[in-house]
Amino acid sequence: MGRRNVTTLASLLATATAVTCLASPAATARPADQAGTTTALPPVSPIPQSIGRAGSDAPVTGRVLVVADDGTDTAALDRLVAELKAHGARRVDVVTPGHVPAAAAGLLTVRLGSATRPDIARALGATKAPDHAEGYALRVSGHGPGRTAALGGTDAAGQFYAVQTLRQLFTRAGDGWKVAGAQAADFPSMPLRGTIEGFYGTPWTHDERLDQMDFYGDVKANTYIYAPKDDPYHRGKWREPYPADKLTELGELVQRATANHVRFTFAVSPGESICYSDPAHRKDLDAKLQAMYDLGTRAFSIPLDDISYTRWNCEGDRAKFGEPGREAAAKAQVDLLNGVQHDFIATHPGTQPLQMVPTEYGDLTDTAYKQTMRATLDPAIEVMWTGTDVVPPSITNEQAEAAAKLFGRKVFVWDNYPVNDFGNTSGRLLLAPYDKREAGLSAHLTGIVANPMNQPYASKVAVFGAAGFAWNDTAYDARSEWRRAMSYLAGGDRAATEALLVLGDLEHMAPTFGATPWQPQAPELTRRTAAFWTSWDAGDKAGALAELRPYADAVRNAPEVIRGGAVQPGFVTDSAPWLDATALWGSAAVTMLDALDAWSAGDKDTAARLLASSQALQNQARAVRVDPPRNSWGSVRPKVGDGVLDTFLAQAASRMQ
Repeated sequence: MGRRNVTTLASLLATATAVTCLASPAATARPADQAGTTTALPPVSPIPQSIGRAGSDAPVTGRVLVVADDGTDTAALDRLVAELKAHGARRVDVVTPGHVPAAAAGLLTVRLGSATRPDIARALGATKAPDHAEGYALRVSGHGPGRTAALGGTDAAGQFYAVQTLRQLFTRAGDGWKVAGAQAADFPSMPLRGTIEGFYGTPWTHDERLDQMDFYGDVKANTYIYAPKDDPYHRGKWREPYPADKLTELGELVQRATANHVRFTFAVSPGESICYSDPAHRKDLDAKLQAMYDLGTRAFSIPLDDISYTRWNCEGDRAKFGEPGREAAAKAQVDLLNGVQHDFIATHPGTQPLQMVPTEYGDLTDTAYKQTMRATLDPAIEVMWTGTDVVPPSITNEQAEAAAKLFGRKVFVWDNYPVNDFGNTSGRLLLAPYDKREAGLSAHLTGIVANPMNQPYASKVAVFGAAGFAWNDTAYDARSEWRRAMSYLAGGDRAATEALLVLGDLEHMAPTFGATPWQPQAPELTRRTAAFWTSWDAGDKAGALAELRPYADAVRNAPEVIRGGAVQPGFVTDSAPWLDATALWGSAAVTMLDALDAWSAGDKDTAARLLASSQALQNQARAVRVDPPRNSWGSVRPKVGDGVLDTFLAQAASRMQ
């Protein structure tokens, strides 16, 4: 999986100090570790397969030695040097294993490279790197003069992921920093982890995609599938080559993905117009793939979703495959896909197995289409599946195993969360945690890619969780990873993290294509308002107001905190209309509580004035629009705690009648 670097040490030394540091949530979210070995380790995401204390913490010294060689991954080394400099090292010297200076005693020394390198193996001791692609072992010790950290990967990606774990182990120590004394042996449970940009509506911009590649590196996701439905050259104009400026952008994206150990997967979707039997169409498809191969792409996908398979696009297909229908469509698609796998993928060095999305992608019904796929599709080809529906309320081990039997192989899940391009998501940001996917799925799937929203930064909340689940599904906890995702977006700032969690509760609704959502709206606010009315109706009006008021204040103030500078600017931009509306709804709630307070004290005039003020604020909130919209919804009202917050306000008003 990992990209093996063969660059010289001179090149490593030249690039080691040229990387911009990305903030580590754990770095600012945890107090100084004064007690050494007795304190808990900082949280690490994704949760490692095995991690624990290895002794006392290692102080970050003003000068740090990094021991690397020609087998050290360039990206891992760059990130390591950047993190050390961001956490107190004024000078980082990169040296080879045979040239560690005698003056190294007392300096923090970090060894990075292959887990089999003798000096790293010795430093790791009993902590062994798993014999698993993308695996790594890590050991940090602050004992005596030998303040050391050893990071050994089973491959280049493993080295990179070891650094991603290390960056989360920095803790404050007075005015300086320490690295928590830890040992870890870790590897991903699923081979494929990441996203598919497969939504309808405005595609992400080039800069947004570049940022996503850095984000995926941070969360140990290794897959990005380029498949935006509204890129004309991906779908409608699939036979036409990309313009030169677009190819340049795609080339930059491939490079950024590779630097983060992300597999850029190019998808082209010809199903709307292809003539399967026409050699000219096959030639055009090969040319499209070849252009991307020349840019460095080594993974390819041919999605055949959301097309008709009850008609042909040319009479030649009728003559070759028969009358249109499920079986005939499968025969034509298999003929195309097997041809690409045999004639393009197998003849191009370094390529990964072809991926495809079947036209029947979202159920467990056996049909002539699936039977033909199962019997004749090349076993090497990866088949994507969305679950039991387009947006499944859950995915279980039993369902995944059934899908594997239907397609004759383990399936690769295209998970339609948090995508918000369909009618039931109109006006919504989907900020609930990644959830309702059963532990143990790693035994039945080859991977999971989340289909994100048109809003890329807001999508990071769910993608953070999806990557964590795919890395270690048996240890995944949706609620704790949700908090860690918010902390990541907030750069570890506690107040901003809490504000994001409040907003996330107000944007918790996760719809399906049916009437019943698979995640509820505002569960925390629901709990608090229910408790309010229980106390109020029991006669404890003062207690009810005292309990709910701080949370109402938090709703009102969350937008200002989120806009205060700690949260990633892209998230603030993505959520701007929802923040505007939340501030108004929150003010309406606080004012309504003041009205209830006045009413319960017998001051009916003040209560009436405050009630009118709250209703005016509610009307202002309803007037906010998502404009210009990135989605296909048009200009719509951003929905904030709908069905919960507005219902509470209506109930409060009725109590004062």
